[in-house]
Amino acid sequence: MNVKISRSLGAIAVLYFTANFNAQNTTTDTIQKEQKIEEVVMIGYGTQKKSNVTGAISSIKASDIENIPAGKPEQVLQGRAAGVNVISNSGQPGSAATIRVRGITSYYSNNDPLWVVDGIVVDGIGWLNQSDIESIEVLKDGASSAIYGVSAARGVILVTTKKGKKGRLNLSYNGSYGTARAARKLDLLNATQYGTILNEAYVNGGQSPVFQNPQSLGEGTDWQNVIFGTGERSNHEVSISGGNEKSTFYGSFGYFDQTGIVMSDISYYKRLTGRLNSTHKVTNWLTLGQTFAYTHTKSQGINANGEFGGPLSSAVNLDPTTPLVVTDPALAGSNTYSNPNIVRDPYGNPYGISTLVGQEMSNPLAFRYTQLGNKGWSDDFIANIFAEVKFLNDFTFKSSINGKKAYWGSQNFTPLFYLNPNYSNLNFNSLSRTTQQKLEWSLENTLNWQKKLGEHNLNILAGTGYYEYNIGFGQTVTHTNLPISSYEDASFNFFIPQDQKNMNAWDNINTHKASYFGRIVYDYANKYLFTGTVRRDGSSKFGANNHWGTFPAFSLGWNVEKENFWPQNKIINTLKLRGGYGVLGNDGIGDFLFASFYVPGANYTNGNNVILPGYIPNTLANPNLKWESTSQLNIATDIKFLNNFNLTVDYYKKKTSDILRQIQIPGYVGVTVAPTANIGDMENEGVEVELGYKKNWSDFGVSVNGNFAYLKNTVTSLEQGRQYIDGPGFQSMGPVSRIQVGESYGSFYGYKNLGIFQNQEQINAYRNANGQLILPDAKPGDFIWQDSNGDGKITDLDKVNLGNSVPKYTFGVTVNLNYKNWDFMVFAQGQAGNKIFQGLRRLDMLNANYQTSILDRWTGEGTTNSTPRLSTNDTNHNYTWMSDYYLQKGDYVRIKLVQLGYTLPQTMTENFGVGKLRLYVTAENLFTFTKYTGYDPEIAAGDSFGIDRAYYPQAKTFLFGANLTF
Repeated sequence: MNVKISRSLGAIAVLYFTANFNAQNTTTDTIQKEQKIEEVVMIGYGTQKKSNVTGAISSIKASDIENIPAGKPEQVLQGRAAGVNVISNSGQPGSAATIRVRGITSYYSNNDPLWVVDGIVVDGIGWLNQSDIESIEVLKDGASSAIYGVSAARGVILVTTKKGKKGRLNLSYNGSYGTARAARKLDLLNATQYGTILNEAYVNGGQSPVFQNPQSLGEGTDWQNVIFGTGERSNHEVSISGGNEKSTFYGSFGYFDQTGIVMSDISYYKRLTGRLNSTHKVTNWLTLGQTFAYTHTKSQGINANGEFGGPLSSAVNLDPTTPLVVTDPALAGSNTYSNPNIVRDPYGNPYGISTLVGQEMSNPLAFRYTQLGNKGWSDDFIANIFAEVKFLNDFTFKSSINGKKAYWGSQNFTPLFYLNPNYSNLNFNSLSRTTQQKLEWSLENTLNWQKKLGEHNLNILAGTGYYEYNIGFGQTVTHTNLPISSYEDASFNFFIPQDQKNMNAWDNINTHKASYFGRIVYDYANKYLFTGTVRRDGSSKFGANNHWGTFPAFSLGWNVEKENFWPQNKIINTLKLRGGYGVLGNDGIGDFLFASFYVPGANYTNGNNVILPGYIPNTLANPNLKWESTSQLNIATDIKFLNNFNLTVDYYKKKTSDILRQIQIPGYVGVTVAPTANIGDMENEGVEVELGYKKNWSDFGVSVNGNFAYLKNTVTSLEQGRQYIDGPGFQSMGPVSRIQVGESYGSFYGYKNLGIFQNQEQINAYRNANGQLILPDAKPGDFIWQDSNGDGKITDLDKVNLGNSVPKYTFGVTVNLNYKNWDFMVFAQGQAGNKIFQGLRRLDMLNANYQTSILDRWTGEGTTNSTPRLSTNDTNHNYTWMSDYYLQKGDYVRIKLVQLGYTLPQTMTENFGVGKLRLYVTAENLFTFTKYTGYDPEIAAGDSFGIDRAYYPQAKTFLFGANLTF
């Protein structure tokens, strides 16, 4: 049996069940042969038998993901690697998932894991063809990750692509096509409801009502129906492989095309991939090989999480009383539509312009016109060449050169347009093109000695590496006032005066790193296990006093069932105890932040009223700047019992010290950039439990795996004398979260309400010790703000912690059922224990639309105790202060994937030379169970601080696909 049980404790855990009913008959002989096959996992610069692994490594094989038609390859990790939180935080085509391994490691530097594909460090795997993946290993604890040293604190994900095998030629095809719709829409007010609510707010504010007869407004414009449409997704992957005793090869081609559910002609992603891997055994002692991949992408997207303009935010905030298109000649001839650059539909009718909601909020169809033809693109070349020499029976020397060359850029045409009085381009059109390129390469050499002496097994690795990063440049060209009106005619070939041409160019800042690393893997009779690792990295990113850092780790394991005293029994079949400790680093910061550079702009006078140009330091130098250091303890046990059950329990504690961030300095110092220093500590502590079950019968089999984990994140220190750092703000509200000592990272911080004043008597009774009104400006229907510090008045000092943005729990359920030639899969996942700031409405726009929940606002004594009255004169700050009113539970359970497949019998396919043909239908994001009222509760908590500014929602998608093998 091949049952995968992750041995890690996740920062945020996943409950994952798999039930797999095997259609083929399984004989006792087959089962015995399968049990003799030892599963091997990648451990960084090598492999190890899974039964002897002492670190926290989750392994995913090609067979686990080959039937999952994921839009992005990294999404296949969701729910399949315990301790790895994968958040599909945007439905925008091409949007990468946010991945966190065992929580958030740093404050403001990069928290993404280190990706290593075939030994090459890359920025992610969005460029990778999913069918090319042979295995994915996630190194989560300090002991397993320390081999990557200064870049490993955020976790390491190793991806191995497929290689050819000797034998006959193999040709395969995986493809799918489907359509997508919005999985959820908001319940927004229609025109009649909006008019009624707006009139009430104006009257309560002492103003005249806006509409004379709201009932005459009808339903009005449903702006969500305007922006949401049908998206399409197609994916085609073809591979060919083969070889002989001397040479093997694997080649593939892939094409992926997706249009979004929000205005699909300005929301799309296309990817073209090609790959060639080969290995050549030149002699018995020399092997040569290479991997090569090319990826081309083309994309365009809208603001995926922003309240300041764009189709999503406009659809939420625009009033439903504004028409989509103005067909009334009298209205079309009014002053509102008199500007010659107003955007019109194909019939010459102007698109509706709101006179109630302005600023960046605009008619989505008119906005679409301003974005047509804009695009981004990239071309990525990634390659690896290696030579492997075996000598003296037990030694292997390997040298590899890795490189990646990237070209990318964008092109944008901005026409003349008038969307509203505050959002227009009336002077000249412009065409801009940005192109960039970057080269990164590395050279690594390793020497491996593997020896078996009786019951002693020893593997010693020593290696060196040299790495060059960010070698490249870029430029931007902009031409203005072109003699055109459409993006279709845009070109840089038009003759225009020189003063209408703007050009800018720059060179990248090159950085480099050198490394020495070693590892000892030892076991005695496969019973007593030891792994020791050390890596020493030198980086140009850090100051002269700390160029070099050393990162050690060790782990121990004990296969108890192999002891002579362990009785053969049918209850506990295998028992492993393991634990480890390691120190990791994080260098995910900007370049040369330890240095101070002189910059122009500080002009001075020579005393004769003559102003001369001057230079000043941009910041304070810090030669002691160094990497963040993360120490991690991991203790675990793996148990197989009753022949068919597997249990894994992990506990980990991870502490990050010397966190890199900018510090506050007095203004009189005179520098323009705050210096960077190592200040701050944070802890992540978690427990994870996995339970698995597998059994086969004659016509079917079942395997069930489950895991669940808990994460506690705590900020333990900041710079001396400082207790918190403000998080991001929300419109005019100011900061809504904090990084505060003793609390979870990015905790929400604001006022707590105690309900709503139902009458004047309650207001008069809410007094301090001196008999003064605590809220003298309040009126019935206003919030009762909590006097948290008891000083008898409401000030900033009354703000309190209101909840975490980082989930405490995540979980998932997957069920795969195969009976004869049929297979069925269901995958669900979710999270709990966090809150989300629901920030979809523009607070600085009094006339912005509301969700229908506002209909339950306070309208008189006893009507509600949760939603305050509406007024354009909000003297009590009911809607403008950061408070628990804007926070909602982020708990959810989502049916992420449902799939039904059928494999045609070989008696039908072999006549056509087809080895296997499987057809399937898949539904994605079928149902979501949550009390959250925004578009989608699955948002990138932590880095976004849990603020929903109108995330591009994930789509409900239905796909039809085929797997074909010759």
